[in-house]
Amino acid sequence: MQMYDEFKLRRDSMKIVYALFGSLGGGIIVLVILNPSLIFFITLCLAAVVIQGLLLDGYINRMEKKLLEQLLEFFAAVRHSYHRHGMVSDAIDEAGEIVGQDISLHAIRIYEAISAASPDEALEKYYETAPNRFLKAFAGISRLIMEFGDRKRAQGSLYLRGISTLTGEVHLDLIRRSKLDYLLKGLHIIALVPVFFTKPVEMWARGNFPLMDQFYLSKAGMIIKILLLLIILISYVLLQKLKSEEETAYRAGREQAPWESRLYQWKWVRIVVKWFQPLPSSAAYYRISQLLKDTNHHLRVEWLQVRRIVLFMICLLFTLGSAITLHLISQNGIIHEPPSGYVLFGKVSPEESEKAKESVEMDAIVMNKTGMSGAASYDTVANLTSSAMRSTGNMPNHEQLTLAVNRILDKLDRWNGEYLKWWEVVLSLFAGYLGYMIPNIMLWFRRKMILMDMRHEVYQFGTMIAILKELERISVEEILEWMHSYAVIFKMPIQKCLLHYGHGAEAALQQMKEEVKLEEFQRLTDKLLLAVEKITIARAFDDLESDMSYHFEQRRLDYEKSLDTKAGLGRLIGFAPMYSLIFAYLVIPLIWMSFKQMDIYFTQIQKL
Repeated sequence: MQMYDEFKLRRDSMKIVYALFGSLGGGIIVLVILNPSLIFFITLCLAAVVIQGLLLDGYINRMEKKLLEQLLEFFAAVRHSYHRHGMVSDAIDEAGEIVGQDISLHAIRIYEAISAASPDEALEKYYETAPNRFLKAFAGISRLIMEFGDRKRAQGSLYLRGISTLTGEVHLDLIRRSKLDYLLKGLHIIALVPVFFTKPVEMWARGNFPLMDQFYLSKAGMIIKILLLLIILISYVLLQKLKSEEETAYRAGREQAPWESRLYQWKWVRIVVKWFQPLPSSAAYYRISQLLKDTNHHLRVEWLQVRRIVLFMICLLFTLGSAITLHLISQNGIIHEPPSGYVLFGKVSPEESEKAKESVEMDAIVMNKTGMSGAASYDTVANLTSSAMRSTGNMPNHEQLTLAVNRILDKLDRWNGEYLKWWEVVLSLFAGYLGYMIPNIMLWFRRKMILMDMRHEVYQFGTMIAILKELERISVEEILEWMHSYAVIFKMPIQKCLLHYGHGAEAALQQMKEEVKLEEFQRLTDKLLLAVEKITIARAFDDLESDMSYHFEQRRLDYEKSLDTKAGLGRLIGFAPMYSLIFAYLVIPLIWMSFKQMDIYFTQIQKL
């Protein structure tokens, strides 16, 4: 985004990091000191992640919109200067002096690139860091006109027509961004609000309905807390995906070796991967390989398999660990569970609270003396309970002793029932399988999302070819070289085509067509095949301008449909955590408490 020198860029980046870390970290420390709780700390960390994402994304989106607005001013200034000078380099140089600072730095880079001794190499370096496709397309068009010269036709200058096309694209993108910001404005905050209300809701419910202690401290209560946090996190991630404004993430250049490749170097990891990986000659291996190619992913099939196995183990162990932890929490809750007879609506009186505490301590003593055995007989528990009551100075009657023994036997039965069930192991395996499938699902989703970027790139190819076809003595191979220098998503297929072009142009183009399944790119390749075999390039692309006008209108319609869909999904996702907080964290526990209390009342009525 910012064409600073590296030191200034690092300094400005760290200012933002320190500001976010200091403010959010200080707030977390203060709040945890006021309310020391592990769940509360995790909740605050989740809220901090969401807030810093909102602040950072909002800052970057403002920078992107500001750059696009300055880009429109820059195009207008270039057009004005080109009318006066008729020279591309002079027009860019002069326009860069009168526009905003952010875009002027890019203008200087483009001017230096097209004026360099090796302009193609300089442009390649600029393409790697260009913040959006519009600047890349403008730099490419300027380089074409610099090399081959402008052509004046009935529709006007080729260069100015190319700039007009890019101006329309920028207008469309700015309108889309503004409308998307308006439709999804505030939904991130709405999705985050339940994080701050989980504790107050729980404290209010436990303070006014003491029986709710049993629910919130139980296994069901812990599961609802975890699910609520997951719903908030998933909602935030989905809203970020809906509001994502970033350009295609594919960048040329060297990439660091992924952690999967380092793990794959270990011999035992390669052996495990070989067990799960499909054979290289199988159809499954080909499908995965093609999926990686379609998404322009840097991973190999073997490295992807390492990632899938690691995620399988993480999800499996996390689910098993969560199940075991919930059983331990439930066992602890059963031991410290107060007698239901003492739990009524409203606040518990101090006398009743003290009696409940004594009963809990007595129950724990008796349960420990039985060795926490679920097979303890009624007589054994009755003798131990009677002794425990007498040791406290109480002489229990038959009814009190019966209630206490039945209560302890029920606790022992439930305590021994808290163990890892077979269906929990199956559920853990299923969670591991979901984790195993997540990388493939993300690749399929990425391939679907990249479809719009693919169409953008083909549309920009058309803008380039609209200029190239007007030039004399231009060849199909030169067009492919220009496409390769500009391409990001289709760089590898075009590169293969150029490598094999000398051994047979038609075969190389046909192979490129077979590798890419996008219909628009295949139609473009068909026209290149025609230009190689039978007719001139100008005749092969004689309908290019009408096609581009049609695709522009089609994309504008697609944008409108996409915005309507995103608005509906955004509202649904944004309010999902609030609905979950109200129903899963308050309404359902209140219903459960009502049935529990009714059961107690019916039991007391039957004893009258």
